[in-house]
Amino acid sequence: MKKIVLDENGRKRVGAVAKLGSTTWFSFGGEVWTHETEVRGRRGKSLASAADPSTITAPMPGKIVKVVAQVGFSVSGGDVVIVMEAMKMEYTLKAAAQGVVKSVNCSAGDQVALGAALVLLEVK
Repeated sequence: MKKIVLDENGRKRVGAVAKLGSTTWFSFGGEVWTHETEVRGRRGKSLASAADPSTITAPMPGKIVKVVAQVGFSVSGGDVVIVMEAMKMEYTLKAAAQGVVKSVNCSAGDQVALGAALVLLEVK
């Protein structure tokens, strides 16, 4: 994970960026965004698709503050499922698609590593 500073019309904003596999994570102001890089094989065929909406992963190493989702809960895209703390900031991790929570692999107070699968969804 690397610290980055953006200058927005003279206003400095500090954030973080990390890369895990084909996913690049960006965080600023308590929000997290991801960018998927498509990996192509020798003949140009795609080897990896866009981010898997069935797995919510940790965008950086940090501490789980709150687990909102529970097994069996229905979620919609954009619903907050996990709140975590990293780099002295709080981040909300949201469902990328509508689905049902299949498993929750963390608890409040857990330390998690970059890319840890925190919640698995059965996407509808």
